[in-house]
Amino acid sequence: MEHAPPVIVHGLGAATAALAEAQAEGRGVTLISAPGATLYAGCGWWRALVHAARAAHPEVPCIDILDCADGTGQALAALRIGVTRLVLWPDAPGRDAVVAIAEAQGGFVLPTPPASATGAAGDSANRGLANGDKSRSPG
Repeated sequence: MEHAPPVIVHGLGAATAALAEAQAEGRGVTLISAPGATLYAGCGWWRALVHAARAAHPEVPCIDILDCADGTGQALAALRIGVTRLVLWPDAPGRDAVVAIAEAQGGFVLPTPPASATGAAGDSANRGLANGDKSRSPG
């Protein structure tokens, strides 16, 4: 089963929609949080969102990545609760330590979200951006 391009999600509806679409198409999916989501929503929110979305579609292979922006402390908190696939900016203080810990836990740290990431079909913020509506920008 192949994975589709990564999908940026801003909430449970979008994550569930992305998994449902992947299931219908017989593929896996990579879910990425909104840019810097851990700074305003926290790593516990992301873990709960992914858990709930995957519970609705447990047979769909899914990788999830939490965007921590430059929040080294938030990245470390995420690692403490088992969220091991992260985005952490290259100039974030202590980034090397975060990378080492993530890799020791079987995860990884990206310097930026994958360029191919798209918005989920069920995500109204992403639909607005796709239609050129900058007033609905999630950031």
